Amino acid sequence: MPKPRINPVQGDITEQDVDAVVNAANSSLLGGGGVDGAIHRRGGPDILAECRKLRAERFPDGLPAGQAAATTAGRLPARWVIHTVGPVWSRQEDRSGLLASCHRESLRVARELGARTVAFPAISTGVYRWPLKDAARIAVSTLQEEGEGFAELRLVLFGKEAYEAFCAAVL
Repeated sequence: MPKPRINPVQGDITEQDVDAVVNAANSSLLGGGGVDGAIHRRGGPDILAECRKLRAERFPDGLPAGQAAATTAGRLPARWVIHTVGPVWSRQEDRSGLLASCHRESLRVARELGARTVAFPAISTGVYRWPLKDAARIAVSTLQEEGEGFAELRLVLFGKEAYEAFCAAVL
């Protein structure tokens, strides 16, 4: 089986012209800081409206960590936003399975939508404090294992340090 094309790029995930962008959301699905806030701000009110509908109909207690759900992308160049909630990093508990699940479940949802190109942020590496090199290793290995059939899986990294960590993991 050929490995999927995984491309790390340094940039802004809200500017990516892909079928779907993955949002490192919080469980409320109602917007927040970091990637989540940027996607909601740039994408506009249609994303929030669909997130509220998801909360009312499917996730009344919030989207669980490791799961994924899709909405419109509103005013983003993408067609869809796939929301996933990453785990908070912990020294005391290995939560790497949950971080891998964020990527796996996002790919599952992307397949259901018919997406061929998907952009991922560095899930859990911001306020959830996941170490960059470890997050990159988990993300890249999961995308390599689960990404068959996609034309491109793009890793969109905001800063130089994140970009370098994910580039190293792709090699």
